[in-house]
Amino acid sequence: MTAPTAAPEGGSVDDPLLVVEDLTVQFPTEDGVVTAVSNLSYQVELGKTLGIVGESGSGKSVSSMAVLGLHDARSARITGSIRVRGTEVVGMSEAKLRKLRGNEIAMIFQDALAALHPFYRVGGQLAEAYRVHHPSASKRDARRKAIEMLDRVGIPKPDRRVDDFPHQFSGGMRQRAMIAMGLINDPSLLIADEPTTALDVTVQAQILDLLQDLQREFNSAVIIITHDLGVIAEMADDVLVMYAGRAVEYGPCKEIMVHPEMPYTWGLLSSVPDVTSDTSARMIPIPGNPPSLLSPPTGCAFHPRCVHRDKVPGDLCSTTLPELIPGGRGPQHLKRCHLSNSDAIYEAEVLPEIAPDLVEEP
Repeated sequence: MTAPTAAPEGGSVDDPLLVVEDLTVQFPTEDGVVTAVSNLSYQVELGKTLGIVGESGSGKSVSSMAVLGLHDARSARITGSIRVRGTEVVGMSEAKLRKLRGNEIAMIFQDALAALHPFYRVGGQLAEAYRVHHPSASKRDARRKAIEMLDRVGIPKPDRRVDDFPHQFSGGMRQRAMIAMGLINDPSLLIADEPTTALDVTVQAQILDLLQDLQREFNSAVIIITHDLGVIAEMADDVLVMYAGRAVEYGPCKEIMVHPEMPYTWGLLSSVPDVTSDTSARMIPIPGNPPSLLSPPTGCAFHPRCVHRDKVPGDLCSTTLPELIPGGRGPQHLKRCHLSNSDAIYEAEVLPEIAPDLVEEP
């Protein structure tokens, strides 16, 4: 995927809805500066889904909160560019950001019970979200819209449940209510941050199906943030793999799932159980822990955990940060890795371990 180019203010209809360029987010602390996101670039088009995947602390949620302007300017340093329909978000006033949130961009947070106010009825919270962007709407109209959205996301008897408090909803129903709140103003971009966390597998599947159905209905762009590659494989058109605040692989979902070129992506794939695969397949966890963002490793941040670093000549992995460049599968598939023959290594060494049923017999 080529690096996004600048769009004119206001952007044309052919431009991507969201363009992020060289985004860096830092948090000064007493112990030093935490660089949570570093030089991140990606773009999302209307009707498309971008999956952002990585371990906890990789910068997934921090980068998406920056898109919504949710970081306090007094505690965060944000540089780079975030453009929505060509309009710059970085440095935007709080008044303009409030108009943008909910109306143009909405977010579904991973903890619906914490995101919904426990003292107010679910319907009242949805109605308030609607009236913020439709000040001329009456309370009756807003309530009617809240009932309509609850019905649309599959809440049974919405005209009755609209008056319930969040604790009276099950986990899956609270997540559906959050989706209803996110979509109540027909936003162009919906950011779903771990939307299936703490839900059982049946409810997870229902939530993912609902998101896909609503995306088709509203033709919205979706960013789905998760550590679950199964969710990514089901929903995403493009995938952004993050590690230690940086993009380490980026490209079409099918390419990255079938021909991953970054050892960290191999680790994510090999550490996920697959009940449909051969019984001889192994689940191989990534050794070690993610690095401290206060003092990340020099060179490639993943090199202390990478079992393939000895295949790179010299000490390149520990001294030189690799660029995010096209791998062996064409210009749309980018990788941040010094391995020159990563595709061959994956097929010869990694694939036989994690999916022996996919390896062709000689």
